[in-house]
Amino acid sequence: MAYLLMFVTLLHLITLAMLFIATMEKSWWVWDGMENSDLWYNCRFDNDTGTWLCASSKETEWLQSVQVLMVLSVVFSSISFLVFLGQLFTMSKGGLFYFTGLCQVFAGLTAFAAALIYTLHNKDILQDSRELTLGHFGYCYILAWTCVPMLLVSGLLYIHLRKKE
Repeated sequence: MAYLLMFVTLLHLITLAMLFIATMEKSWWVWDGMENSDLWYNCRFDNDTGTWLCASSKETEWLQSVQVLMVLSVVFSSISFLVFLGQLFTMSKGGLFYFTGLCQVFAGLTAFAAALIYTLHNKDILQDSRELTLGHFGYCYILAWTCVPMLLVSGLLYIHLRKKE
């Protein structure tokens, strides 16, 4: 059971880091490596100066939904980890980590909803950007989708996990 505890803790920390990167980094949609878009900015690489020039993304209802859901996912996962640490030291022997697991499952569901909305409505979200057929989903989008099963599995593992000592 100690190995399961270490595995779940490590999985939670890795997932939380991936979720934070997916929320904050600038690569949800990429055009030829010289231009990309994320949840907050549209950026273009300037060859003359060798820097990224970024402007705020046009706020659409779909983009705001994705932003809110990704931030909620990070918040739920962070709360879940803090509650887990608290329960680890204060819970009585044999107790289950129900609240921790439920927070982690909610984080997974909000990340799922955000990634799904971005998948289905990327044309509306990126409406003023370049032609979408010339671009593709970036690594942050893939990280968001990768986090979904990891969050759900870790949530279920927390619900299964009992405090031994």
